[in-house]
Amino acid sequence: ADLEQFAYVASHDLSEPLRMVSGFVQLLAKRYHGKLDADADEFIGYAVEGVNRMQELIDDLLTFSRIGRDGRESVDVDLVSVAQRALKALSTQVAETGATVEVGSLPTVRGNQRELSQLFQNLLSNGLKFRGTAAPRILVTSQPDEHEESAGAQWEVSVADNGIGIAPRHAERIFKMFQRLHMRDLYPGTGIGLPICKKVVEHHDGRIWVEPNPGGGTVFKFTLPTVESDAR
Repeated sequence: ADLEQFAYVASHDLSEPLRMVSGFVQLLAKRYHGKLDADADEFIGYAVEGVNRMQELIDDLLTFSRIGRDGRESVDVDLVSVAQRALKALSTQVAETGATVEVGSLPTVRGNQRELSQLFQNLLSNGLKFRGTAAPRILVTSQPDEHEESAGAQWEVSVADNGIGIAPRHAERIFKMFQRLHMRDLYPGTGIGLPICKKVVEHHDGRIWVEPNPGGGTVFKFTLPTVESDAR
């Protein structure tokens, strides 16, 4: 709890000075590009890239630290609508990659709508980012969870892709903070996306794990609580 509070305060307090630095660095890049020598343009470019990466990291840390802290009560959440909104937010990446995303029948669950939207957006974004040579294909499906260790009636949701896959030995590592399996130049990101997913699912008394996709790629699976009417 202390670490989460520190992450929230530190990232919140860092945001404002970083915005100022970002504004001035981008102003330098815009106003003086081509007016100085090639080295100056290159150095300013590095500064802009570094500031953007730091802003992305701070935003992700804030998202992580806010999970379970917004005080909103659990409500009935239609996961089809959540998935569609996530796809709308990712429409540029879907178009650029030529991806095909199919959302099957998904249940209404009990939970925090904003957090569940973040969960779907992160998992779908991963399927688009960690792609192979073929255009991404992502399939979202669900089924009742029948595992004995489940806490009450739950649904199991699967997000399957045809991407580069994840070796079984990394199945637990990927859900830890700042753990990256690939060079940033190949696959950009902060290494916080999957820990955010794990924290959201656990905040909803569920569990999340990864399996190889039999057709090649990866399947992320997670459980969420059913609404009372579905549990009867």
